[in-house]
Amino acid sequence: MIFDTDIFIWVQRGNEKAADLIESDDQRCLSIQSYMELLQNAKNKTQHKYIKGFIKDFNFTTLPFTENIGHRAAIYLEEYTLASGIRAGDAIIAATAVENNLTLVSSNYKHFKAIKDLDFKKFKP
Repeated sequence: MIFDTDIFIWVQRGNEKAADLIESDDQRCLSIQSYMELLQNAKNKTQHKYIKGFIKDFNFTTLPFTENIGHRAAIYLEEYTLASGIRAGDAIIAATAVENNLTLVSSNYKHFKAIKDLDFKKFKP
């Protein structure tokens, strides 16, 4: 499973359901886009260290940005931005999930609902 950025934020806020969801999955992945979003939103070096430690301690695989992911994300933007308002970061995360044949879990269904070839699991905090 690939986890959207919001799942990590739920964990940081102490949401036990989000933590249980992560612990229950054997194949934990995140997009390099989510990793960068987490680091970007950290307020200090202590939070950077926490994020990096969490990802390491729970054996997450950070999936890289590839040419195929970039191409697919651009297609998603062309197809869905005007109709659904999908943003570049979400297009990259969705493309990463599809290109790696993984289910994307997120509480932000509205960000991803237009993407037909995405295997999506909605998280309800």
